Amino acid sequence: MKPHFLTFFCELAPEPLRELFNTEGVVDDLQAMRAGVSLGLLDLSAERAEVVRLLNRAGIPVTAWLLLPVEQGYWFHAGNVPQARARYEAFRTWTADEKLQWAGVGLDIEPDIHELRRWAEAPLRSLPEMVSRLLLRGGRTREARAGYHALVERIRADGYRVDAYQFPFIVDERQARSSVLRRVAGVVDVPADREVLMLYTSFVRPRGAALLWSYAPGTGSLAVGSTGGGVELPGILASPPLDWTELSRDLRLAVRWTHDLHVFSLEGCVKQGFLSRLRVFDWDAPVDPPWVESRRVDAVRRAARGVLQASGRLLR
Repeated sequence: MKPHFLTFFCELAPEPLRELFNTEGVVDDLQAMRAGVSLGLLDLSAERAEVVRLLNRAGIPVTAWLLLPVEQGYWFHAGNVPQARARYEAFRTWTADEKLQWAGVGLDIEPDIHELRRWAEAPLRSLPEMVSRLLLRGGRTREARAGYHALVERIRADGYRVDAYQFPFIVDERQARSSVLRRVAGVVDVPADREVLMLYTSFVRPRGAALLWSYAPGTGSLAVGSTGGGVELPGILASPPLDWTELSRDLRLAVRWTHDLHVFSLEGCVKQGFLSRLRVFDWDAPVDPPWVESRRVDAVRRAARGVLQASGRLLR
């Protein structure tokens, strides 16, 4: 049951990034697992380029995980299509200048980081803004999707595979033929070559495993986590990282549905001493699927799809 592809997300500033890959055993462990790295491009610096070249020389596949400056929203969403296009063009120039090699390009589709912080800090005060978006953003969502479709075609024309990192609710919206949640959150359904559902059970304890088991069927690729690291946000996104028992459970559940797995994050795995343990990980060890809890999640999802379908008809 070992995955065919195992990729670790890595989201660090230049100096911590350099220190991570200078840590004894990290590159060797990645090579032994034949694992890849999805490297968050917080900047396009010479220091980051040197790390990419190190991974290139080691034969470790690197995906360019495109990110924006925080003032532009950090992640890609419906409100920053021009900035996303400009970031990709800057990435192309940087790649050529630094002579870097990439296995693909990753587009992280999430709400504007400033809005997400406001929602996390004061969800009730954010309700009027969310309702306003629901009523007014249908056209904007369609325009943004067209913009990202053009960007994807541009990336493909340069010879790169395109990955899209998506929240799992995108699956329910598609099935309901709705765009309600996307309007509220400002996210976009991007037509990628590989879609990776971010099924981070650390954020939805104690029902994380049930959520993973509910969404995993039919998924081409999924991400488990979080083992620590990444953007710090209040509330639910400040949950403690997965411990070894939880990560082992999630990996063994996930590999029963797909052999293309991502782990967030590499730095969290290294900090907790997980990376060397994953090198000799027993993927076939017994694991108890959360049958009862996942049926409850399925029932909630069915009800949510019904609401989305009905509200979508009203808001067309």
